[in-house]
Amino acid sequence: MKNTILRIIPVALLAASFLIGMLTVQGYVVAAEHDATTQADPMQFSRGAQTWANNCARCHNMRDAKSLRDDQWRVAIVHMRVRANLTGQEARDVLAFLQGSN
Repeated sequence: MKNTILRIIPVALLAASFLIGMLTVQGYVVAAEHDATTQADPMQFSRGAQTWANNCARCHNMRDAKSLRDDQWRVAIVHMRVRANLTGQEARDVLAFLQGSN
């Protein structure tokens, strides 16, 4: 019985960590969707275009903004925000640019 509990605890901790991570990502996506749909900053599109050009071209060829759907860009931005070390505002700006160009 004790061995079974000792085997279950690491699995439960791993599952809890995964769940917390997914909730964090989902919260960011919801916030990004809200910001993209209630865009009040007229400069956000141009800042996003500049951030896109400065950061994305460093690692791979520039993609056409129409190559992915809006929902696919949201997923890509969540992933690339970490990889490119973007701030939350930069990520929202790039998302607004990509979705505005679609």
